[in-house]
Amino acid sequence: MDLNHLALPVALALIVAKCLAELWLEHLNRRHVLAHADAVPPAFETTIDRPTYARSVDYTLARGKLHSIEFIYDLLVMLSLLATGLLPWSYRVAVGSFGTSIWAMAGYLFLVGLILALAALPLQWYAQFRLEARFGFNTTTPATWLLDRVKGFLLAFALGYPLLALLLKLASWAGDHWWLLAWATTTAFQLVMMVVAPVLILPLFNKFTPLPEGSLRARLLALAQRTHFQAAGIQVMDGSKRSRHSNAFFTGFGRFRKVVLFDTLVGHLTEDELEAVLAHEIGHYRRRHIPKMMIWSSVSLLAGFYVLALLAQQPGFQQSFGFPPDGLAPAFLLFGLLGGTITFWASPLINLWSRRFEYQADAFGAHAVGGPHALIGALRKLTEKNLSNLTPHPLYSGFYYSHPTLIEREQALAAIPSPPGSPTQLSTGP
Repeated sequence: MDLNHLALPVALALIVAKCLAELWLEHLNRRHVLAHADAVPPAFETTIDRPTYARSVDYTLARGKLHSIEFIYDLLVMLSLLATGLLPWSYRVAVGSFGTSIWAMAGYLFLVGLILALAALPLQWYAQFRLEARFGFNTTTPATWLLDRVKGFLLAFALGYPLLALLLKLASWAGDHWWLLAWATTTAFQLVMMVVAPVLILPLFNKFTPLPEGSLRARLLALAQRTHFQAAGIQVMDGSKRSRHSNAFFTGFGRFRKVVLFDTLVGHLTEDELEAVLAHEIGHYRRRHIPKMMIWSSVSLLAGFYVLALLAQQPGFQQSFGFPPDGLAPAFLLFGLLGGTITFWASPLINLWSRRFEYQADAFGAHAVGGPHALIGALRKLTEKNLSNLTPHPLYSGFYYSHPTLIEREQALAAIPSPPGSPTQLSTGP
């Protein structure tokens, strides 16, 4: 029996299994949150008031309900694409209308991706203008929201469409080992984008201004100097243009590296807390977390292209989904649609690695600023302002959280001794 003809039923089973697992995890987390909803967890009784905690519970439950709807919606979309023959029909129409040239096939792949992106817009709109607005987070306008999507589409077309065409060309030119060249090309493209994006792309969406002269800027630059962190400057991004959520990040490489702080973050935290947050981010740099994650991403990409090449060599695989046995574009499409059904199950291992990095960055940050008190204070404020879930189910956080929970981070930070003369460590509860 040709096992390739089992590809469609196996794929459908994987899609359904992923959806059921996601729904079960949401249900598990909802029950766990509700079980702790009557009172503020003991570890936070002195820092988070009852009304704020109640709002965080409501926000968590509302987001969970929307996630469940999204999972079912995605399931229906995937089943309609794969089980009804819609995809192979659309492929035949594309081939009949535009032929099988590299540019035509890349255009077909891009168009399918665009249609899927458009199909997700209604739920994204609801999340922004209903859910986020109900809890006071949304600050964007419908015009800005729509303009962001148009810009994103134009960038995807300008960058993604030629890249798809190039990868298909490499496959037709390089023979059986095309996947190695495709991997090298995509990796190079990603590296170039990491340099170019902060300069040319991010400013299309947000305004970046230098952090004004003053005690905060002097404090952060002094931190960078004593931790041997080279940065071209510290900038403030107008994150409040779209949301009241806060964040901080690095952009660029080497002497072009810049520190970016959301204006909401600057507004929420004290100077010593902002210093601790930056020290945490510098910890990622000093512990070489960024190159480690890049290496992991590159290895994963290499494995993905290898699997794609194997699938493309199996005519029965594409025929199982209704596609003709020849042509690489259908293999690209199927791999893109189905890859998440496999990588989903690896999420706990990847997140476990990521959380380990966060603990290391926390420890570095605490030592860099003379103790854990400022970072603990910053984490508590950000948790409160963002209405983060204080009581996620462990299995849920294992699948979805790239960062440890607040209580886990506090417990780890509380174990770090403060040097003599530093402020008293904040209490983290029993």
